[in-house]
Amino acid sequence: MASILDEYEDSQNRRHPVQHSSRLAAANIGITHSGFVNVRLEEEKPIFNKQRIDFTPPEKINHFAVCNNQLCMSLGKDTLLRIDLAKPDQPNQIELGRKEDSKVHKLFLDPTGSHLVISLSTSECLYLNRNTQKVRSLSRWRGHLIESVGWNKLLGTETNTGPILVGTSQGIIFEAEISASEGSLFNTNPDQYFKQVHALEEDGKPAPVCCIEVERGMESKVFIIATTRKRLFQFVGRIPEGSDQQGFSSIFSQNQRLCFYCFLYGQLDYVRPDSLLSDVQVCLFVCLSAKSVWGRTVRGCQYSQGKKTTTQQYFCVCESRYHIQREARDVWQMYMSMNKFDLAKEYCRDRPECMDTVLAKEAEHCFQNKRYMESAKCYALTQNYFEEIALKFIEAKQEEALKEFLLKKLNNLKESEKTQITLLVMWLTELYLNRLGLLESDEGKYGLFLETREEFRKFLCSSKHKECLYNNRTTIYDLLASHGNVDDMVYFSVIMQDYERVISHYCQHDDYGAALEVLSKHCDEKLFYKFSPVLMQHIPKKVVDAWIKMGNRLDPKKLIPALVNYSQMGSTQQINETIRYMEFCVYQLVVTEEAIHNYLLSLYAKYKPDSLLSYLEQAGTHASDIHYDLKYALRLCAEHGYLQACVLVYKIMELYEEAVDLALQVDVDLAKSCADLPEDDEELRKKLWLKIARHVVQEEKDVKKAMNCLSSCNLLKIEDILPFFPDFVTIDHFKEAICSSLEEYNQHIDELKREMEEATESAKRIREDIQEMRNKYGLVESQEKCAVCDFPLLNRPFYLFLCGHMFHYDCLFQEVNPHLSSYKQSKLEELQKKLAAASRTSKSRPRPAPKEKEEGGDSASLGKGSASVSREQIKSDIDDIIACECVYCGELMIKSIDKPFIDPLKFEEEKSSWL
Repeated sequence: MASILDEYEDSQNRRHPVQHSSRLAAANIGITHSGFVNVRLEEEKPIFNKQRIDFTPPEKINHFAVCNNQLCMSLGKDTLLRIDLAKPDQPNQIELGRKEDSKVHKLFLDPTGSHLVISLSTSECLYLNRNTQKVRSLSRWRGHLIESVGWNKLLGTETNTGPILVGTSQGIIFEAEISASEGSLFNTNPDQYFKQVHALEEDGKPAPVCCIEVERGMESKVFIIATTRKRLFQFVGRIPEGSDQQGFSSIFSQNQRLCFYCFLYGQLDYVRPDSLLSDVQVCLFVCLSAKSVWGRTVRGCQYSQGKKTTTQQYFCVCESRYHIQREARDVWQMYMSMNKFDLAKEYCRDRPECMDTVLAKEAEHCFQNKRYMESAKCYALTQNYFEEIALKFIEAKQEEALKEFLLKKLNNLKESEKTQITLLVMWLTELYLNRLGLLESDEGKYGLFLETREEFRKFLCSSKHKECLYNNRTTIYDLLASHGNVDDMVYFSVIMQDYERVISHYCQHDDYGAALEVLSKHCDEKLFYKFSPVLMQHIPKKVVDAWIKMGNRLDPKKLIPALVNYSQMGSTQQINETIRYMEFCVYQLVVTEEAIHNYLLSLYAKYKPDSLLSYLEQAGTHASDIHYDLKYALRLCAEHGYLQACVLVYKIMELYEEAVDLALQVDVDLAKSCADLPEDDEELRKKLWLKIARHVVQEEKDVKKAMNCLSSCNLLKIEDILPFFPDFVTIDHFKEAICSSLEEYNQHIDELKREMEEATESAKRIREDIQEMRNKYGLVESQEKCAVCDFPLLNRPFYLFLCGHMFHYDCLFQEVNPHLSSYKQSKLEELQKKLAAASRTSKSRPRPAPKEKEEGGDSASLGKGSASVSREQIKSDIDDIIACECVYCGELMIKSIDKPFIDPLKFEEEKSSWL
């Protein structure tokens, strides 16, 4: 399969066939720790120039090692390939015979090229000697994942490794020895021994031993270098003279020295007593250039220098051979390694992934030098993992630096990153509150406290994050409450326009004036309804003033709970203010809600009875004008003994008898005013006046007043009230009344005589008119036509009206019937059935004798159990319904003006018939 370099070269040749030297340099294709995808597409001469080689392995190369012209590589799943570079055309292939679930983790080849250690992913190790074809298991090494091997360059031979050091993934360093001989009968394993000599840690945890090297100097001095991912450890010591075992245990047991380094290169100095390295410098060339160019294509690199040869070679597992050109493009790395960060940033302004690296290094440098605020600002500009950076400042107990980092990070976020913004806002709020809590308790830092609080409030007012603050306001309230920061909670509530919380706070702290001020300022009806009960209890006058100012924007019915709860148990001021607002609603706002009027009635009845009667009089005298509950008002007035008010309510309810009965307990004149109210019912009026007369005679025993009743009501006669008087009363008291009554009777008799004479004369004239009408007739010409169907009129029965319109019987019936009431339609249908029945009966009976006909033989029995009705009478009744007036000229036509042409119930059916 062609590599990405080959594909790019081919595409470049197609695009620019003349410029064959143009190549694509792709470096670090992948995601780094900072989150950048570093893909370099520079049209420039590459640092590495590619040259093809002839070797093509039969399978994919997994791992390889090379030393002393011996090249070993792991291929595919279970194959090991050995090549003697002096005889490259004679490769040696060996099957490992390992388990299916294991794979080669690493290969380790000693400097002689004789001993190959194969580390498997299943924490097992295999051994292969240069002169054998058999792979042997290192049983003592089982259970450890080998990461590095430090060979013994002095004592190692082709058949025996001598004492070597082995580093594992768990940071343990073992000393071991491997022999290629077959061993004795009881010991066939190649590993002679395997014992732990040291353990490395990184950040307090075991760290893999990535590399381990052993070097010998003068005077039996031994130098051991071991590295982890972040640290380099060196151990310097001497092996005791005369020791039987030339092992390294004594080196680790002696006084050891631990050092920390970056990625370094330098010279081995065996003379220095304290360190193996001298002239140490940051490695710029080998590691950085190789990393930036090879990327995924290069899968490994080994340096080979034999013990018996002077040749030096670099081997890379890739499709081509590379050599280096122009590395100055990475000069920013040199300045970065020298901590000259400003210059480093100058050289990588147009390369964000490099700028990120520089910023990260600068931030780390500042952090190490305890310049935490500067470190925070730099970290905020990088793409490094947020959690790691935050944890660094938390562990260093640098909350101010952490806050600065979070603020900078927050400002750099996009609006679409809502989750990140929310997390940062909540965290910063907590940090601010912690800081304010500490400063507030320290009197000597009051100025810093005010400054921090102002900074916090600006943060809460940030327009950029207003949406986040609003959506998470409940959480922020909880944080403020948990810290007891009441002032800032009120401030934040105002910012969020959460006036309910502000008012609640003022009410809880008995600052009712401030609460009402917030209410009045923002005029929120719902808040008025919620907090008015509390405020009405403490500042009733101001509350009522605020209600009146709100006017129609408040629903008085929803304020009744505030008035009812506290007016019953409140002071006189609360009661008076309640009445004042109710009167404002009734007389100013003209509220018609029954509940409002009923409540005002109850207040008047309990606390202001003088205003009760005037209210009832002003409310109206007809039930349709009344907005209070009449029954409730009657019960209320009766309970408090307001009889005159009860009389007024009875009058409105048209209960005149009850009104008169109750009024007689108060005042006779009041009763007289009630008795005259039923103007259309003379019988009732007379009954009411009799009640008054009875009361005057029997209760007050005042004959003169009783006579006044006769003069006040023309319905009463002396004989009506005489039974009420006692037997001892003399006739002198009634002389005038009796004479007056007799005169009225005479006048009434004369009027009746006149009316009788007028009625007799009127009846006479009517009889004459009837006789005259019977003799009237009209002429119908033969060519006359029906006004409805326009056919000749004389063809069938017809009607002739005085207006001149003429109709066939059936045509008139069809015209009139739809306009009749349902009752008349039913009546007309019933008459038609009777007429049909009478016609059938008359046809079935024999013709009667003339004498019988005169005696009513034309009558017929119309149905079982019914009286005989003449056909003429039935026809007359039908004529009275359909022919009482002309259908075109009479009242029926006038009433049908607003009637639709099509019945609404049949409109859809008629409409569909037209489609």
